[in-house]
Amino acid sequence: MNPTFRKATLDDLPQIWIILQQAIRRRKADGSVQWQDGYPNPEVIENDIINGNGYVLALNDSIAVYCAILLNDEPEYANLRGEWLTEADFVVFHRIAVAEEYIGQGIAKAMFGYIETFALQHEIYSIKADTNFDNAAMLHLFAQAGYVYCGEVYFRGSARLAFEKVLR
Repeated sequence: MNPTFRKATLDDLPQIWIILQQAIRRRKADGSVQWQDGYPNPEVIENDIINGNGYVLALNDSIAVYCAILLNDEPEYANLRGEWLTEADFVVFHRIAVAEEYIGQGIAKAMFGYIETFALQHEIYSIKADTNFDNAAMLHLFAQAGYVYCGEVYFRGSARLAFEKVLR
């Protein structure tokens, strides 16, 4: 497996939306309420791409993983009910979704590695992210990758578990 990490383009949008629809169905099948409220949707992904925040991990010509990666850009994180490990600059990622055909192949874990490299390339040593309390797959990835639970943040009226990883 030799993936390519790159910014998403508007041409990628149809394939990314299929991946997100697959992830939305998986969340529902797993009994999760995450992503069952019309979010994310194609407009959100299009805005990610237009704003330069959409990224993909591609294998050959096939997108395996999508996520949005932002620098210091999550206003809700200022309202954390808990305590972050750091107060410095941070990378945040949202909307990570793996294509159905790549589930169980370690590709999400690989994306976490690329996000860390992205942060280090920008001389940022903190990565913050959140997930729903019932997203077992993401909670497992956070634990495997060394993320530390820091508290709760609220999005669209519901609590989310917030995590941080310090890279040095």
